[in-house]
Amino acid sequence: MTTDTPMQLGMVGLGRMGANLVRRLMRDGHRCVVYDLDTDAVDEMEQEGATAASSLHDLADRLEQPRNVWLMLPAGVVQPTLDQLATLLAAGDAVVDGGNSYYRDDIARAGQLAPAGIHYVDCGTSGGVWGLERGYCLMIGGEDEPVARLDPIFRSIAPGTGDAAPTPGRTRTDGTAPEGYLHCGPSGAGHFVKMVHNGVEYGMMAAIGEGLGIIKHADAGLRSRTVDAETAPLREPEAYQYEIDVAEVAEVWRRGSVVGSWLVDLVADALARSPGLDAYTGRVSDSGEGRWTVLAAVDESVPAPVITSALFERYQSRELGRFTGQVLSAMRGEFGGHAEKAG
Repeated sequence: MTTDTPMQLGMVGLGRMGANLVRRLMRDGHRCVVYDLDTDAVDEMEQEGATAASSLHDLADRLEQPRNVWLMLPAGVVQPTLDQLATLLAAGDAVVDGGNSYYRDDIARAGQLAPAGIHYVDCGTSGGVWGLERGYCLMIGGEDEPVARLDPIFRSIAPGTGDAAPTPGRTRTDGTAPEGYLHCGPSGAGHFVKMVHNGVEYGMMAAIGEGLGIIKHADAGLRSRTVDAETAPLREPEAYQYEIDVAEVAEVWRRGSVVGSWLVDLVADALARSPGLDAYTGRVSDSGEGRWTVLAAVDESVPAPVITSALFERYQSRELGRFTGQVLSAMRGEFGGHAEKAG
């Protein structure tokens, strides 16, 4: 497929998602100028048809005005990159931050660039490593004019209408949401919606993990357990004598179940390849969006116990609560002489 309105775009950041965004855009006929500190990544994109830039200055020089620059960078690198770009761009140019920046930073950055007439657009981008083929869900914030100008870019990156069946109750015939991209509001709105999207993702992932964990240990009654004052006995061990194939459960949940989803698809694939998930330690990172979602919930006085619990579960997975546990053990030892059990 080739778009009727090809555009030129500068891409800064050629990690897994940045490179695939470029590939998807070039497939659709857009011209891409690319830059990354990793020259090998730049060379690879050049071999695939992109124009290579050796620096941000070179990238700005190679773009036609009004210039459009997309940043696909870790949140901590966006501000210094933007500061440098601000000296290279001119009135009418647009910068899109397609990473996972904090929406409050977007508001400040839009204000930083506005006096020079440079447009700032925030774009929450969801799709991960699968986005090249599936397309990327885009949640966009910014002024109407630059968002409208960039519509051919967003349309090429998004999944389009073919990926999901029409929503039965939807009567609206306008808007781009059915095509997988949405202008959510002014500066910061796109990353705000993406932030909450990732918070929801935390909760969904935690629920799937907990559910499969309960199924995995449904054979607890078949295993011998130490019985002493420090161990709660298993009530009715005869009720927990199921050796259930967790990988097969994940597979059957994919087929018509209420909880069927892309996340279940992914975990079913991982379990099919390694039923014990031996390559994973269970230490789960959090990149910021879950924390920011919880902070927003507190500010808005909106109860969010599932997302909050899922965030704290990630902290626990990294043993950030270790000292808390040590304090608890110390208190039990002091008031009751309870010794810690190994394992």
